[in-house]
Amino acid sequence: MPKRQTWHGFVATVCEQTAAGRPVLRIEWAQEEILMSATSALDETSVAAAPATVIHAANLTKRYGKTLALDHASFEVQPGRIVGLIGPNGAGKTTALKAILGLTDFEGELSVLGLDPRRQRPALMQQVCFIADVATLPRWITVKEAVDFVAGVHPRFDRTKCERFLSRTKLQPEQKVRQMSKGMIVQLHLAIVMAIDARLLVLDEPTLGLDILYRKQFYQSLLEDYFDENKTILVTTHQVEEIERILTDLMFIRDGKIVLSTEMDALGERFAEVMVNAERVEAARALKPLDERQVFGKSIFLFDGVPRAQLEDLGEVRRPSVADLFVATMKGTYA
Repeated sequence: MPKRQTWHGFVATVCEQTAAGRPVLRIEWAQEEILMSATSALDETSVAAAPATVIHAANLTKRYGKTLALDHASFEVQPGRIVGLIGPNGAGKTTALKAILGLTDFEGELSVLGLDPRRQRPALMQQVCFIADVATLPRWITVKEAVDFVAGVHPRFDRTKCERFLSRTKLQPEQKVRQMSKGMIVQLHLAIVMAIDARLLVLDEPTLGLDILYRKQFYQSLLEDYFDENKTILVTTHQVEEIERILTDLMFIRDGKIVLSTEMDALGERFAEVMVNAERVEAARALKPLDERQVFGKSIFLFDGVPRAQLEDLGEVRRPSVADLFVATMKGTYA
């Protein structure tokens, strides 16, 4: 029978051991969440061939008692994309990620890398990595011990690559987690995850609580050392401004529903902000803007799908930021 051990959120399901007693089959790491998971006993041929769609969800629904966390949410994520799933607290972001990772049951259809996350999770987790803000490591473990452990359980882990990442940090092999700042712990997580040849990387508020230097380094490392056309990244965050420049696709979720799904390249074609002088305000309002706000005595309107030529008659037209679009879409959520 598999033996389950838990150390402050470090969870290992030990299905086989070496003579030294080291677990060699499966690891689940991150306080009831998964940072990485592997089943070494699975043959490579058991992993499904690369599907045309990385994630396909149709009418995805999840209830917690009387609370509807996901309300018939439908969306798709394509290969080689960096997708931002943005929403206020309680919108359903984490529940959606749990469903994708096979951590909760649900109603509706959900396919991840061509697999059912509920029934084929061991095979799925060979190809998926996860970093969450709640991810924890046992405070007694050292950098070397963490690397040794993952090297022993994950068939797609490249130790040389991990050590190369670690060499760029101030982390030392014998340094214990209790001696690290939160930023250093994230660096350790990132070094381990980026050394795994995973096709899908899921990030849930990965830089929450970090200073701006660590945040920028985190996303720069993702772009330069991890992401390529064969990998897909799904990220949730409240720090919208910082990830806007790296996203290829954007989804807004509110009250368990996907209320916006667009490619970043198409965002500027569909949405526009116009700064309007007082004499043109009523004409702008007649076009039914999504939002209106005042800045330095002028009115700024946000439009969806209105021809640019028509808007240019009203004033200066520009592409809205993701943050401005998010605020306009979510108005009333915090009321």
